[in-house]
Amino acid sequence: MRRPLQIRLIGLAVAALSCSAVADEELHDLYFGEALFEAYQGNYFAALERLDTEVRQHVAVDEPELDSLYVHFDDAEFSLGDFELRYRMHHRAGRAIKAVLEGAVEETVRNDAAYRLARIHFQKGQMDDAMLALDRIDGEVPKAIRDDIEFLRANVYLAQERPEEAMASLEKLENSENYGGFAAYNLGIALLQSGRHTESLEQLEKAGLIATDDPGELAIRDKANLVLGTIFLEKGAYDQAVPFFNRVRLDGPFSNQALLSAGWASLSAEKYDRAVVPWKILAQREVTDRATQEALLALPYAYGKLDVHGRAAIHYGNALDAFIAETERLTASIDSIRDGKFLEALIREEIRKDSDWVIRLRSLPETPETYYLMELMASHDFQTGLQNYLDLADLKRKLLTWEGGFDAYEEMVDIRSEHYSPLLPDVDESFRKLDSRMRLRNEQHKMLIKRRNDLLTTPRPEFLATPEEQAILARIDQIESALGVAVGSTREQLAARLNRIKGLVIWDLETQYHARFTEFDRNLRSLDEAMAVAQTEYDEYVRSRQAATHSFEGYDKPMTRLRAEVHQSVERIDRLMARQGYLLEVVAIDELIARREHLENYGDKARFALADSYDRATQAQARLEEAE
Repeated sequence: MRRPLQIRLIGLAVAALSCSAVADEELHDLYFGEALFEAYQGNYFAALERLDTEVRQHVAVDEPELDSLYVHFDDAEFSLGDFELRYRMHHRAGRAIKAVLEGAVEETVRNDAAYRLARIHFQKGQMDDAMLALDRIDGEVPKAIRDDIEFLRANVYLAQERPEEAMASLEKLENSENYGGFAAYNLGIALLQSGRHTESLEQLEKAGLIATDDPGELAIRDKANLVLGTIFLEKGAYDQAVPFFNRVRLDGPFSNQALLSAGWASLSAEKYDRAVVPWKILAQREVTDRATQEALLALPYAYGKLDVHGRAAIHYGNALDAFIAETERLTASIDSIRDGKFLEALIREEIRKDSDWVIRLRSLPETPETYYLMELMASHDFQTGLQNYLDLADLKRKLLTWEGGFDAYEEMVDIRSEHYSPLLPDVDESFRKLDSRMRLRNEQHKMLIKRRNDLLTTPRPEFLATPEEQAILARIDQIESALGVAVGSTREQLAARLNRIKGLVIWDLETQYHARFTEFDRNLRSLDEAMAVAQTEYDEYVRSRQAATHSFEGYDKPMTRLRAEVHQSVERIDRLMARQGYLLEVVAIDELIARREHLENYGDKARFALADSYDRATQAQARLEEAE
């Protein structure tokens, strides 16, 4: 049995894991704590590996209440389902959480399980099942997930195109610390879906003015302003659209689209000089972005509208050069993907150790294709396929590590065998002698217990005689036997004297019977304790002897079987990785080809516009010379 190790849960880890263990709760099981630590690091496979093994061992022990996991078993089962969910093992996680949901657990735990089950169905696109799980939440709800439940419920309603019901949940979250900004934006979208356009615009404007320094809420504030500006742009209210685009931060994730739309709004309002400002900023940004590419053409177009054809021609030329360079890089990227460099970059461990590893891929000179796939890699479908590929790669590395550890394990078994094999014969010989003595003592102990029990129902004073009294009684019996065959006048005198001696002994036995029986019972109880200690030591020796043998015997077949299973698993993973990798490469190549065709189309437009701008600039110069 492992000794319990007292450690403290880290409150932040517990909160991040959303597990049911309470912050500052005293943790008794080291392996459960290790699983929590791995999960906090985001290593959910390692967390599952440790916790699943620990739970299985706990279930198999003879006396689970003595195991250090006993006090945390409910939390461990719940965390196991949570880790499976986070590792995207939705099927297994669903079974585990359903077991908690249908078991005899506390109301708060059951409601937490219902929320997690609803989240699984939502992620899998099963909205009806998600709502059924949410409807099972009743009674006391853990405070930490109350807002999470309402936000999930609102999202399910929106996905089911039930904006009215979604609004009821979102209104409850407007003052939420974690979801206030998101609720304000989603409420505006729900109002828009329900046809309440005026209220929708007011709500989106409210979301676009949220005062916050949280990165997520800042992004949703930019999104609200972008949506508002787009609505007015599509309605033709160009002057109303521009202020909303201008509210979007220049360093936010929606800044490029906001700059592009602001330019088109100004251009549509025939304010060409104002359109130049955002497009000039955007044209200097990363050329792989679609908005930037469009701005490269839109900026000289605006200059053309301002009759600055010379500058327009220069910018068209710059745009054409950028499109040609990017087209060539896209062609090189397609070839790089076909050479397998894209997949090699994805599984580089030093890259993925960084939380922003997808962004860091852009800096790899040997994999230019990742420079263009940020948008694709951010999509849900590609992310799912990509994560499956990465999981397979991680699992393969894990299996190869295990396979390399078999040799070390076998060496350890051989060392144990070399250590114990010479010692066990002598130990076994001593044990046989000890075993014989132990059996004899057990039989004697059982005989004494039986005699005591018999004396309780049928008193036998002679059984409690001292060794001296037993010797006297035995001698008297011998003398009586001798007197029985003796003749002479002294026989009767000897018999009378012998009876007096025997009477004295029997008198002592009769009168002292209860005191002697009490003494006998007390001594026997002391012997019981001594026999229990001896039996415990005997059992410990037997277990130690068995453990010594089991530490090096019987491992050949399991090790051979495990080697074969690992080898087969690696081969299977190689096949799956090849298929999954091929799908990823095909999707990536199709995306790059589409982008290349798009750039080629832009390049053609830039060529015609460049020629037209040169003609217009030449004509303008000619008219100027004529006027002089």
